[in-house]
Amino acid sequence: LIFYLLPQSSRTARSEEDQDSLWDAWGSWSECSRTCGGGASYSLRRCLSSKICEGRNIRYRTCSNVDCPPEAGDFRAQQCSAHNDVKYQGQFYEWLPVSNDPDNPCSLKCQARGAALVVELAPKVLDGTRCYTESLDMCISGLCQIVGCDRQLGSTVKEDNCGVCNGDGSTCRMVRGQYKSQLSANKLDDTVVAIPYGSRQIRLVLKGPDHLYLETKTLQGVKSENSLSSTGSFLMDNSSIDFQKFPEKEILRISGPLTADFTVKIRYAGAADSSVQFIFYQPIIHRWRETDFFPCSASCGGGYQLTSAECFDLRSNRVVADQYCHYYPENIKPKPKLQECNLDPCPASDGYKQIMPYDLYHPLPRWESTPWTACSSSCGGGIQSRSVSCVEEDIQGHISPVEEWKCMYTPKMPVVQPCNIFDCPKWLAQEWSPCTVTCGQGLRYRVVLCIDHRGMHTGGCSPKTKPHIKEECIVPTPCYKPKEKLPVEAKLPWYKQAQELEEGAVVSEEPSFIPEAWSTCSVTCGVGSQVRLVKCQVLLSFSQSVADLPIDECEGPKPVSQRACYSGPCSGEATEYMPEETELLYGSLQEFDELYDWEYEGFTACSESCGGGVQEAVVTCLNRQTRETADETLCITSRRPPQLLKACSLDPCPAR
Repeated sequence: LIFYLLPQSSRTARSEEDQDSLWDAWGSWSECSRTCGGGASYSLRRCLSSKICEGRNIRYRTCSNVDCPPEAGDFRAQQCSAHNDVKYQGQFYEWLPVSNDPDNPCSLKCQARGAALVVELAPKVLDGTRCYTESLDMCISGLCQIVGCDRQLGSTVKEDNCGVCNGDGSTCRMVRGQYKSQLSANKLDDTVVAIPYGSRQIRLVLKGPDHLYLETKTLQGVKSENSLSSTGSFLMDNSSIDFQKFPEKEILRISGPLTADFTVKIRYAGAADSSVQFIFYQPIIHRWRETDFFPCSASCGGGYQLTSAECFDLRSNRVVADQYCHYYPENIKPKPKLQECNLDPCPASDGYKQIMPYDLYHPLPRWESTPWTACSSSCGGGIQSRSVSCVEEDIQGHISPVEEWKCMYTPKMPVVQPCNIFDCPKWLAQEWSPCTVTCGQGLRYRVVLCIDHRGMHTGGCSPKTKPHIKEECIVPTPCYKPKEKLPVEAKLPWYKQAQELEEGAVVSEEPSFIPEAWSTCSVTCGVGSQVRLVKCQVLLSFSQSVADLPIDECEGPKPVSQRACYSGPCSGEATEYMPEETELLYGSLQEFDELYDWEYEGFTACSESCGGGVQEAVVTCLNRQTRETADETLCITSRRPPQLLKACSLDPCPAR
């Protein structure tokens, strides 16, 4: 057979091909090879010459391009099952289809249930059988023919991501996101994402010990649930679902469109955190729809009538308030159309009434509104209102209010609308840091950010609901040094207790104050001042970048941004107040697990009462457990801290 792919009504193409030939007219179309799901029909013609006629004697077209009911089953599977009552090599088998053969997709290959036996039961499948499960291409006379989404042979037209044939993708929007589990003692499961009716190309990947499960709700309110307990493909509310289960990983795919609202949930199964990445295309269910023309503005003598646009809910098939369509920036409201009407002269008038273009000379009355009031809530949904009145503009451009009935040719604008319907900011906790100790009991930290509905870091979250940023942790490695009974914050080395030698902090995954370097002293001798900039910063673990945060996001006291400095006496004497400063700043840290150690215990009284003086740090030997003063000989194994001075009594002395 020779394939001739030609539209049914293309008589022009036929006459051009048949010129100077001896073909008979095309015969009628055959019965369709299928009653649903897309089949094929053919038409034949006869060569009237004793010689060979140029051209083709058969042509095909698609037919029965309506979806089959779910209970109809797969067409290829039906052809395999037709051989169940025929013995193969002396034995009966239950045959299952083998699809997507890359070498010969149009042969009927079947596999015996429960066995590895695969047999080609027919060299050709019936016309209209899909070449591949995920394609509209169909087998005709044993050959795979291209079929576009318009169900036409030879067409290369494709569906867009929204499922619209030859569409531009404007009727849906891509939704992409990530969920991270936050374990709680009184919480066994949580919602990952709600996927609305009509969504397509859904893919979710879970990594971690927890498990996914599904809940659905049809438009009629019928609810169902699937625990996704094992790998496989199955139907749920007429939506085909493919689920794969691996150790520490689960993958969920749904091609769609969904025939119900799906809610993907997570059931906690272990102490470790899990993450879920998801992506799908969500239909824009509220769209503008142009109305019919409103009644004519005059019963005779010439008038005008306009169209309008109304917001239509595709799920409920009803008109809703305009703000639902304004929510989608992809939606562009159609402009009204204007046409003349009732042009016959009025009975009482003599002659024809001239019609002037309304938009240049005499505009129709129209609705005008005041600006919307401020929203009653900054997030989570509020209400705002405005006043709407009917006005008329005369030829001179003067606007005056008129009765409302004059504007009823178009719907009155709403006076109340919802606003700020996006979710309020909420806390998002990042992953925990490693434990602060390598053995025994310590602490671990995490970054907790306030995230708005766009996923941006912001403020506005309630401090009362903020998740804790640190918690105790236990490393199951025995410690061989005495440790304190309770987990404590790592104590700062003794040299950090002195303000003058404060070491620069390092940005971490916990919001913390990060001071910059001190400026040089404002004077070259005597007592002056230094300044520095202090920021609240955090290290973003996922991008390894540093982000500036609002000051109130950092806990604890903010480091000072100004301090006094002493540059030595102005008399020129060389006095060294910090003999070991270089070693103190850059030397290695001491072990602080010893029983006795040196610590600073405040400063002496100021050497001057005004005009600038100095105070000397007092160093004592302390028992680190009892915090009592000990004999200095007990601290002989520890390095004695250097002498430290700080400026004091900086106010000028009163004039004498």
